[in-house]
Amino acid sequence: MADVYSVIEKAKKTGKIDKGINEVTKAVERGVAKLAVVAADVEPKELTQHIPIICKEKDIKFVEADSKEKLGISAGINVPCSAIAVIEAGEADINSIKSEAK
Repeated sequence: MADVYSVIEKAKKTGKIDKGINEVTKAVERGVAKLAVVAADVEPKELTQHIPIICKEKDIKFVEADSKEKLGISAGINVPCSAIAVIEAGEADINSIKSEAK
């Protein structure tokens, strides 16, 4: 099973990703996201707790990553990133990630 960071890296290189809580929220609400990833170490939790709920409503795969630092690195940015949405998977196999939608 592929880890979430390598899938995001591959999607960034070969497809399209959105970065940041607001962008991810919009992508999920519009139903264009194939996968939403939220960092577990976001403080306060209230910032991202709506994302898995919308994902469940829209039937979009949701995964929690352990670190916003690593999420930022895999997205190709030099700052921590709280949330990422994969819009176009490209060569990334998002089906290799187990969904955690609650």
